[in-house]
Amino acid sequence: MKTGIIQDDLFLQHDTGTFHPERKERLIAIREGMRNYPHKDRLLPLKPRLASEAELQLIHPPAYIRNIEATAGRPSTQLDPDTVASAMSYEVARYAVGGLLTLIDALFAGEVNNGFAFVRPPGHHAEPDRPMGFCLFGNAAIGAAYALHKYKLRKVLVIDFDVHHGNGTQEAFYSRSDVLYVSSHQFPLYPGTGDFSETGSGAGAGFTVNLPLPARTGDVTYYRLYEEVVAPIATSYRPDFILVSAGYDAHADDPLAGMEVTAGGFRDLSQVLRKLAEKLCNGRIVFLLEGGYHLKALQESVIESLNVLTGQPNQVPLSKPDAVFEAVLARARQALGSYWKF
Repeated sequence: MKTGIIQDDLFLQHDTGTFHPERKERLIAIREGMRNYPHKDRLLPLKPRLASEAELQLIHPPAYIRNIEATAGRPSTQLDPDTVASAMSYEVARYAVGGLLTLIDALFAGEVNNGFAFVRPPGHHAEPDRPMGFCLFGNAAIGAAYALHKYKLRKVLVIDFDVHHGNGTQEAFYSRSDVLYVSSHQFPLYPGTGDFSETGSGAGAGFTVNLPLPARTGDVTYYRLYEEVVAPIATSYRPDFILVSAGYDAHADDPLAGMEVTAGGFRDLSQVLRKLAEKLCNGRIVFLLEGGYHLKALQESVIESLNVLTGQPNQVPLSKPDAVFEAVLARARQALGSYWKF
């Protein structure tokens, strides 16, 4: 088994400043955590490439791409109150997309069994025509569209466990059925979208699954949510490929949210997703880094997910009585029961 890895110093050149939460030290912390990783023999480092204009246009119109390109060479451009671009950000963002596409290509060529793209800037808040929430291009959305187009897939499942709702990914596929978008996130919280009632429209009705959670939700609720709600929906959908927007800001120590997930909780969640991939699509699953802003928590949580991808044994936790889960389950069934059984 080989787990493909996208990891490159060029992603440090997206300069958001010293005090911005989404800063280069995030990737440095992950790299330091992997320095003595005991299962390096199961990792296959891959070199990212520059995403083409046509690939970006799978999600973003040309005018939007030109707006981001216009930031190139400028010391700092404030794109919205939270989102900044530096002189190299446009190029780095294209490599972030291209890194994910490189990993997808390696997966479908049989060179790797699964993978993790450690890239920045993140992408799940970037709408087709608007940068926001630290994001320039919709990395996950482009990756899903690319896999559908290049490999003639019927269905892609995008799972987003970042603590913030991935409004950009949702918007990209809201009226489509060839991508099932599933998001668990703290609610209410930035960006304010992702309530139960947002389930898709037209041909996409039922193919957006939002699981908003209250603050202080922890490991037990997350595990049961993925085991008892996400897994049955995914099994009914039967995707050809699973792409995970892996944000680790639901960790108890993260400064931008109020959840109580531990690194072990992310391990258990990752295990559910990997088993789903093995059951439904020959193990084809790729993790893509999104949020996570406490450096130590990010480092430890990523390593736990990586352990799952590289095949380290993990004891399945026991389900426990959980009032939060039962409340979310009832609301989810009310919103989605006409589309999915769980």
